[in-house]
Amino acid sequence: MNIISGGVCAAKGFQANGIHCGIRHNKTKRDLALIWSEVPAACAGVYTANLVKGAPIAVTKAHIADGRAQAVICNSGNANTCNADGIEVAEKMCELLANEMSMKASDVVVASTGVIGQRLNVEPIAKGIPALVKGLGDHSDFAAEAIMTTDLKKKEIAVSFEIDGVECKIGGIAKGSGMIHPDLATMLVFIITDCAVSAQMLNKALKADVQNTFNMVSVDGDTSTNDTVMVLANGMAGNKEIVSEGPAFDAFMQALNTVTVYLCRCIAGDGEGATKLLECRVSGARSEKDAKAVAKSVICSSLTKAAMFGADANWGRVLCAIGYSGAAVDVEKVEVKFHSAKGDVLVCENGAGVDFSEEKAKEVLLEPAIDIVIDLHDGEGAATAWGCDLTYDYVKINGDYRT
Repeated sequence: MNIISGGVCAAKGFQANGIHCGIRHNKTKRDLALIWSEVPAACAGVYTANLVKGAPIAVTKAHIADGRAQAVICNSGNANTCNADGIEVAEKMCELLANEMSMKASDVVVASTGVIGQRLNVEPIAKGIPALVKGLGDHSDFAAEAIMTTDLKKKEIAVSFEIDGVECKIGGIAKGSGMIHPDLATMLVFIITDCAVSAQMLNKALKADVQNTFNMVSVDGDTSTNDTVMVLANGMAGNKEIVSEGPAFDAFMQALNTVTVYLCRCIAGDGEGATKLLECRVSGARSEKDAKAVAKSVICSSLTKAAMFGADANWGRVLCAIGYSGAAVDVEKVEVKFHSAKGDVLVCENGAGVDFSEEKAKEVLLEPAIDIVIDLHDGEGAATAWGCDLTYDYVKINGDYRT
């Protein structure tokens, strides 16, 4: 397996574009994205568990009920959520694109991201779609930029892999910076592949993968209303279609996981106001469920996140988060280390503090990527979660997000 360039245009038959159509006032920011497959593709999606859901989710669910899709249209700047005409607007976006591309509106996936509770004017979208379609090409970066809100960095990746000797490619783009605490989904993530996979197996692969990837990311503990992860597989690589579990399915799962883990790290590291990516690795738990509970609890701890911002090796906050995680833990066996490119520092052993150099700890924790390594010494369960530090800028960004 190799990392390649191209993002959502890396696989055969996929093109993308992103333009500024006028949803956002800043004319330098793209706000309308399109991903298109030359042929209809198998499609699977997972969505937010929030009871308040964006209108595009309802429309997308209906459109991919047959397990097929051919295009994705997504706007930023407005979430199209909690609006009386939200469904109508989301359907209209699909119809406008379908008419421009001579395809069925039911083959269009629609998504929106941005401010909640403000009506989305479809007029700028209608005016922008001809240019959006005309500019289709190898423009994954334009699409990645067009779905950004408070993101500071574009998030895209692609990898090549083999299925029975046939080269396949898979790529993805994502947005996510704030209101990140997924449950059965995440932010907005669009993944494409030319691997031939049935809709049933694609759905199985995606639902299994998100449990250990996107569901293990948290920036601020808020579950978004518009979280969507979508995968399209058009089969143009020419491999024998994957219709059951086996070596081919395992290879596909590995490639999918490479893409999703990368995007998880990008999203966590680009959290609103963040200066550091945090990765919490838990081992030695009594079960995988316990390991996940501990990892997620530590990543979500505001006090731990604030300590990481200040490069303060306050390991007691980690122990505290472990203690209220709900996991079955023998506290007297817990070991905690902090790790970065500057090395390791052991701060807790057998549930108690150990002597360590504060100077060394500060050096380790000043790095932009910090690992919180926890060994519970009580079983074989393991899990990883991703998050970021909590900074002054998070409050500044969200203090005037709407205005």
